[in-house]
Amino acid sequence: MLLRSLFRLAAMAVLGLPVPGTAQAPSLNLYSARHYQTDEALYANFTRATGIRINRIEAGDEALLERLRSEGRSSPADVLLLVDAARLWKAQTEGLFAPIRSIVLEERIPERLRAAATDEGIAWFGVSTRARVILINRNRVPADSVSRYADLANPALKGKVCTRSAAHPYMLSLIAAMIEHQGEEATTQWARAVVANFARPPRGGDTDQIKAVASGECGAALTNTYYLVRMMRSDKPADRETMSKVQVIWPDQTGTGTHLNVTGGGALRTAKNRDAAVKFLEYLASDEAQRYLADGNNEWPAVPGVRIDNPALASLGTFKADALPVDRLGRSQAAAARLIDRVGWR
Repeated sequence: MLLRSLFRLAAMAVLGLPVPGTAQAPSLNLYSARHYQTDEALYANFTRATGIRINRIEAGDEALLERLRSEGRSSPADVLLLVDAARLWKAQTEGLFAPIRSIVLEERIPERLRAAATDEGIAWFGVSTRARVILINRNRVPADSVSRYADLANPALKGKVCTRSAAHPYMLSLIAAMIEHQGEEATTQWARAVVANFARPPRGGDTDQIKAVASGECGAALTNTYYLVRMMRSDKPADRETMSKVQVIWPDQTGTGTHLNVTGGGALRTAKNRDAAVKFLEYLASDEAQRYLADGNNEWPAVPGVRIDNPALASLGTFKADALPVDRLGRSQAAAARLIDRVGWR
């Protein structure tokens, strides 16, 4: 009997279950779509500062949302981190987040980088940002011929434009932003003209688009900035050679500004460790965490005024960002999905 009890207690300890008669360190169950090694230091510093241990499950945005749906009320998750504003909005509309009130978060995270406030509180907060820019091959496309997203539809670029699948969240969010600004009909016309300019069917991720522009297969493409900076910081000669052949264009600097997206998170309604969840979200808004997020994954802090040490990111310069509240990207997500089907942008 004694031996059986000892085996049972040992098994509970291995599985992370409370062992009767032992003090349990506070913990936090995090579901995260971020998968960067640099985040390890971020989590370790939070634990050192608070004593709260982080149990982490990592997967893609949609895989995490599906997991939460299947787990339902029995989900052990306390915090959900996603890397796209429209996915955050989707989780919010499905009732996964428990809106919170936090003076720290409301003071530090700009209103346009978080969910709209309700009587219950705020469902999620952006913690870092990235921009979606146009990249050109200098030998194939004159720099002065592309200054707006709209220019990707110019007939002069026929056979020169490359993109990843428009069904990807990064593309859907950009198209949703365009719908918010100019309406569905005008955006449909633009998208149809972009498809007519394709150099090849959409494929690969943003890094593939960068390489295709550098090789001359494509004259222009869309990419998120952190992919560019990652290659700029690479110690591989091939990556540095690639970056020497391309030029970054900040779209719509005289108009609405360049499209922004966010990584963000919120506390879940299933949270058993709600206080720990709020502490973690507030920690992500601290100067220390904001620097880790920016330097580690080459994104900009969501908190204004935080100084970062990322020369490659800084070398991109300053730009006018789209002031559209990011929670509105989700509102037009369904319309964006219908639009890409109509124009054959898959």
